[in-house]
Amino acid sequence: MKFNLKVILLGGLAYYVAQFLVSLGTGPFIHEGILVEVYMAHSLFWRPELVADNAAALMPRWITTGIIMAFLQVGIYDNIRSALDGSGWLKGMKFGVIAFLFYMAFSAGWSGIFNLPESLWMWWNIEALLVFLVGGAVMGFVVNKLSSD
Repeated sequence: MKFNLKVILLGGLAYYVAQFLVSLGTGPFIHEGILVEVYMAHSLFWRPELVADNAAALMPRWITTGIIMAFLQVGIYDNIRSALDGSGWLKGMKFGVIAFLFYMAFSAGWSGIFNLPESLWMWWNIEALLVFLVGGAVMGFVVNKLSSD
């Protein structure tokens, strides 16, 4: 297993920023639009900060975990990208599909535990697909530029 700190840090930041930018578009549309009534009807499931309409209080947690997970995912990507065909951005997008499939598998499992409406799981999965595809393409492009192989 290889460990390229420059690729992980810069590729991870690019991956995180791309995903964050996508979420700036999907957030208002999905979470503040389509799913608002579902969220309000199931408020017992959410953190107190969200129920109090204080999502800003959760930003440090979301940013920290998002960046750490981006670094981990880029580390995985850097070790498997040679198995993927195509240019850097296409390899990254293919990795995004792989990441989405894992995400979807976990969502399916959690949906059997938490009694939340199917519309919520569906929209969360749609958003995840967009986030992973765009983030993966950007990450793949950046990692390709940073790598010597």
